[in-house]
Amino acid sequence: MLDPRIFKFPGAKRALGLLCILTFIQAIAIIGQGRALSIALTKVWEHKQLQSVVIIILVFISAYVLRQLLGVLKEYVLAPFADKTTGMLQSELTKQYANLGPSAISQLGTGKSVTLAVEGIDQVHDYFTLVLVKLFDMMIIPWIILAYVFTIDWKQAIFLFFIYPVIVLFMIILGYAAQAKADREYETFNRLSNHFVDSLRGLTTLKQVGLSKKYADNIYDVSEDHRKATISTLKIAILSTFALDFFTTLSIAIVALFLGLGLMNGTMPLLPALTILVLAPEYFEPIRNFANDYHATLNGKNAFADIMTVLDTKTVADSDIYHREQQRWQADDTLEINNLNYQYPNANNNTLQDINVSFKGHQRVAIVGTSGSGKSTLLNLLGGFLIGKGNIKINHQTLPHLQQKDWQSQLQVLPQKPYIFHDTLRNNLAFYAKNKTDEALIHAIQVVGLNDWYASLEDGLDTIIGEGAVQASGGQTQRIGLARILLDQERRVLLLDEPTAHLDIETEIKLKETMLPLFDGRLVIFATHRLHWLAQMDLILVMRDGKIVEQGTLSELNDKQGYFVALQSAMRGSKK
Repeated sequence: MLDPRIFKFPGAKRALGLLCILTFIQAIAIIGQGRALSIALTKVWEHKQLQSVVIIILVFISAYVLRQLLGVLKEYVLAPFADKTTGMLQSELTKQYANLGPSAISQLGTGKSVTLAVEGIDQVHDYFTLVLVKLFDMMIIPWIILAYVFTIDWKQAIFLFFIYPVIVLFMIILGYAAQAKADREYETFNRLSNHFVDSLRGLTTLKQVGLSKKYADNIYDVSEDHRKATISTLKIAILSTFALDFFTTLSIAIVALFLGLGLMNGTMPLLPALTILVLAPEYFEPIRNFANDYHATLNGKNAFADIMTVLDTKTVADSDIYHREQQRWQADDTLEINNLNYQYPNANNNTLQDINVSFKGHQRVAIVGTSGSGKSTLLNLLGGFLIGKGNIKINHQTLPHLQQKDWQSQLQVLPQKPYIFHDTLRNNLAFYAKNKTDEALIHAIQVVGLNDWYASLEDGLDTIIGEGAVQASGGQTQRIGLARILLDQERRVLLLDEPTAHLDIETEIKLKETMLPLFDGRLVIFATHRLHWLAQMDLILVMRDGKIVEQGTLSELNDKQGYFVALQSAMRGSKK
């Protein structure tokens, strides 16, 4: 139940040491409380004067108060450790996501990645604060009570000693059953998170193509699976709680029976018998509390394991091999790709196969192909966001991959839908160029055609945009992405992944007028399915089933009368 990786975190040993000491003192307080109560009841039973009971009642109250205060103090001891550790985990997880790149996000799923970084951290915090207190209670308190009972009646102590492992064994059996159920529930929950986030991000597209109702049914089905998995886990949890209560109550009843028989035949005085009877429930209380919280901490344990798996994932160690004195991509620079292959995790076949292509200087390169042909994957490999196997050279320098800091520092990326951060318009525009003046930002707004929209914003550049704030339309979002590129003249390699795919043709033509001047003096690699862009391209790569089947200029490909011509006809809707 306790993940040993907890002990690796700063402050863990100190917090656990204090927890151990406080739990030991609490166990003594529990014994004092039980002994004082037994003495008071015995004196009352023997018709002693109430004055003789006052002091022992004060001892009982003091022990009780001390016990409760120690319980609160243990939580305060663990709270700073839990807060600091979960905060560090969240920070390290975010950094690790950035280091691993899109490949890790795609493998985990967007929903699960977000869940781990937000809700998963809260579950880990609960796991730390719940499981450690309960675990140390179970490890210390019963055995101190057992040692004290042994000094009173060794027979009762032996019975309590041997019944304890039976209860623990039963807990383990039901715990494994609950763990299996909880793991399935956790997987279902992650699948639901991925479905929900992906569907939410694509809601506009789903609505446009008339699939929103179908995906609503899909989300309902996944939600039902999660509900059934949760109910199934709760059945195991309720059963184990009932069984544990039954066995502990039965054990206490057996102890009471033998104590009663001892009182009846005169072999057991009232005070020790009453003391054992009062302490017997306290002996089983820690394991009952642990069992009750065990199921509540399973999600936290699973989240902690997943977070640690992500943090333990090795990042690329050779990301500093490529160095260049000049930041800008020059007209005589070259990038050569030979025999490049890539296979997504858990995929049966390579997504990209034997990619051979070279780029030089300030070329404009288009990548065309049907959906699923590998255009986006190739762009991600060129950007160093994914790592494949093959031969890569920049200016004749051999590199193992393109996840090189100096290479990526030259890149600007414009995806199908640029991400708008929940931040000011100023910070969103200056994503690549942090030091630009407000005048430069406003000039970029004018150049990309956002004058009217900007004029409608009361707070100007200080306007908060993004989710939960001022929303931008698809065309406005694309123009903000273009403004980011326009503001940074140092990065000279531009990767475009169908940035106009979801725009109407009129908006796209207007954007094209703005975009074309930005291509000058840059290496532009443009994945698109819009044919009107091809006339402005120096090189066209035609992809099919993860392979580059043709490449050349527009006129060269048309003269070949090959797959590209057939693809153009299909894109135009021609029956030819």
